[in-house]
Amino acid sequence: MARLIKPPGKFEILGILVGLDGKNPLQLIELAGRTAYQSYHKISPGSAEKFVKMLRDRGHESVLEHSSMSVQLFNVSRGFTHQLVRHRLASFTQESTRYVDKRELTLVLPPRRDPEEEIELTLPGGRKLNITIEDWANLNEQVYRELRNRGWVPEDARQFLPIGTSTQIVITTNFREWRHIFKLRCAPDAHWEIRLIMVQLLKEVQKLVPVIFDDFKIAEDESYAVRKEGS
Repeated sequence: MARLIKPPGKFEILGILVGLDGKNPLQLIELAGRTAYQSYHKISPGSAEKFVKMLRDRGHESVLEHSSMSVQLFNVSRGFTHQLVRHRLASFTQESTRYVDKRELTLVLPPRRDPEEEIELTLPGGRKLNITIEDWANLNEQVYRELRNRGWVPEDARQFLPIGTSTQIVITTNFREWRHIFKLRCAPDAHWEIRLIMVQLLKEVQKLVPVIFDDFKIAEDESYAVRKEGS
């Protein structure tokens, strides 16, 4: 039986690039940024945060590229990752459907959608058939499983997997690009799945590296989770 899971997926911050002290990700940014001003003599305990905030507030965000973060995302759909990989200034490693067997199919269900909701299909010859969303998911799993049992390799059988199939992906990118990602994917009009998880991730990094991300204001209205027809 196929599994239907509700968003949001999960994330794990795998690492944040830090300076020579082994702790502070702002140290690298300060050191690189002071190259422009030749102001190394101003480096002192606590100076990195003040310096990086100055860069951010003045819009000198290119200097933020000298530190980065890696995040692993779990139980997100392949539709989610299709959006994520459009951020080109990043490195991605994703679960491969060419090699990973998906006979135990897991699909991401839109929020507030009932898996028991029925849809009407018209079969060849005009016969009508009512099935639930859950039935449809199980049929997808059966088609894939039967193709694999017949000897189809995963890279051929995957052609019939739906875009809601769950996957894992790792993304590594610099802080400036993370700011761009959060700006687009935490916006109220972002797609519900990517917004749900990116809002959670943003809240976490605001605790870990506040001076980089604490200027973002998150709209708490979750009405984005239910879109009007045609929106």
